[in-house]
Amino acid sequence: MGVVLRNLQKVVPLRRARIRRNVDTLRHILGIQKFDLGIVCVDNKRIQQINSVYRKKNVPTDVLSFPFYEDLRPGRLPCPLHRDELNLGDIFLGVEFVLKQCQEESLDLYEALTVITAHGICHLLGYRHETEEELTEVCTMLQRESYILTEYNRLTGSRLQPLTKRCCEDT
Repeated sequence: MGVVLRNLQKVVPLRRARIRRNVDTLRHILGIQKFDLGIVCVDNKRIQQINSVYRKKNVPTDVLSFPFYEDLRPGRLPCPLHRDELNLGDIFLGVEFVLKQCQEESLDLYEALTVITAHGICHLLGYRHETEEELTEVCTMLQRESYILTEYNRLTGSRLQPLTKRCCEDT
């Protein structure tokens, strides 16, 4: 199974091979190589449209996830019955939004995209932080992201930090 990586934006030049390599490393860490995963890179206009339709928030954002398995419990991998169910879902990366954040904070774009992809994969695997009830799960999501990025850092020599930490600070 694999990753379908589409770049539907023209604002930010991207090296898809680097993104694919980073995503493959994340998939290896999580043991989800047998599952398909869609990653779609979009500009601010497109991510804002998607955010408005699905989350009723008419602003651009960094990442939106659309899980194939809606009711997956955090920390559990799906148990598909058929081959066509070997799908985790789709992640939309707001690369224009992320680039602006990177410029403001002097961060590397590809490192930031790796962090938000890890965050998006956590959402595909059942972790949430939208509603009041789900906010209690933020610490669990932070632990999972920390584990993923610690392993990623160990394998690649990077020094990435979880995105969920920023979400916790915002609440």
